[in-house]
Amino acid sequence: MKMLIADDHPQIAGILEEYAKKEGYEVFLADDGKKALDIFHAVQPDVVLLDVMMPEVDGFEVCREIRKKYSTPVIMITARDEDFEKIMGLDIGADDYIVKPFSPGEVMARVRAVLRRMISEEADSLHQNSFAYDNLTIHLEDYRVIVDGNPVSLTKKELEILWQLATNRNKVFTRDNLLNSLWGYDYYGDTRTVDSHIKRLRAKLDQEAHPRWEIKTIWGVGYKFEVDEDEK
Repeated sequence: MKMLIADDHPQIAGILEEYAKKEGYEVFLADDGKKALDIFHAVQPDVVLLDVMMPEVDGFEVCREIRKKYSTPVIMITARDEDFEKIMGLDIGADDYIVKPFSPGEVMARVRAVLRRMISEEADSLHQNSFAYDNLTIHLEDYRVIVDGNPVSLTKKELEILWQLATNRNKVFTRDNLLNSLWGYDYYGDTRTVDSHIKRLRAKLDQEAHPRWEIKTIWGVGYKFEVDEDEK
């Protein structure tokens, strides 16, 4: 397996590289965000360790660029223990977040946990990997969503939220329900991340008409995939 470590501190990158190689990874190093993106596109790593504060392009922007097309696990690393940074990193699609100073062993444990979660999700999708209702079709296996015959480009988390709601139509999920089931670990921030994901998801879905279903807000509670009464 291949790992990209993007950090402009040579000592930290070197330590992480040493530990990763002991676990059998082929390691690629980048000391700025631009190099990180170039290497990512060239080698297609299986997991990315991504420092937030880097020259050229910061870690947040690198993560955004990766998430435009790929669901590769990304673990962000920062020197600042600030909630807003953690919230931002997870909102834009990071799978986990680690604050310096850290134990290299802990980092590798986080990597293993993220990859286990991904493998579990892929295994689950083999049992039921597609869903269709009215003019909406979701294919989990290759992360495709089609509305009224037209493809809709969603991030991994946006698609997972849609799947969770749509496959449980008319069932209300609280924000905490969605956080616990989709992120799968103690969340650093708060439930505002669910609202921001839902907002972006709706904006993308609403580019095509879907009068018989909608993602509805249940004020003070959460969200549900609501269908036309005649279709219940």
